[in-house]
Amino acid sequence: MSEDQLDLYLKQGMYGTFETKPEERSVFLGTIRERIIIALTKGQVRQQKVYDEVKSALKSAPKKNLLLNGTVDYSSLSKYIAIANKEGIPFTIVNGLDDKPTKIGLIVAALDAIENEEIFVKDKTFEQSFRK
Repeated sequence: MSEDQLDLYLKQGMYGTFETKPEERSVFLGTIRERIIIALTKGQVRQQKVYDEVKSALKSAPKKNLLLNGTVDYSSLSKYIAIANKEGIPFTIVNGLDDKPTKIGLIVAALDAIENEEIFVKDKTFEQSFRK
C-alpha cells in the first residue's frame, strides 16, 4: 500500500467516505446535476397527472434510476413507482432530507454523466415552486 493510499484510507476512517459535490447531492436527492435526465419539483409530483416527460425518460434512456423525495406523500409517488416497476427501472425513496431542504420531488438519473442542458419541466406548478 502506497503512502497516498494509506493516507486516503486513514482519512476515510476518520471522516467517512469521500463524496463529490455534497452541496449538489443534497439538492438533487443524492445525485449530481450532470446525471439528471429529468426533474420535477415536489409540487409537480403532487399533481394528479403523470408527466409525459417522466414517462418518456423512464422508457427511453438506458441505464437509469428513479429517485423520489421521501418527504412527499406516498400516494403522490406511487404513480411514478408503478411506471418504474413496469419498465424494470430501479427506484429509491430518498429519506433523511429534513435537514437538507430541497424543492426537488423526483429525478430520473442516468448512471453516467449526460449533461442535459434543461432538466426541469417548466409549467405553472414549477413557476409556483420557485416564486418564494
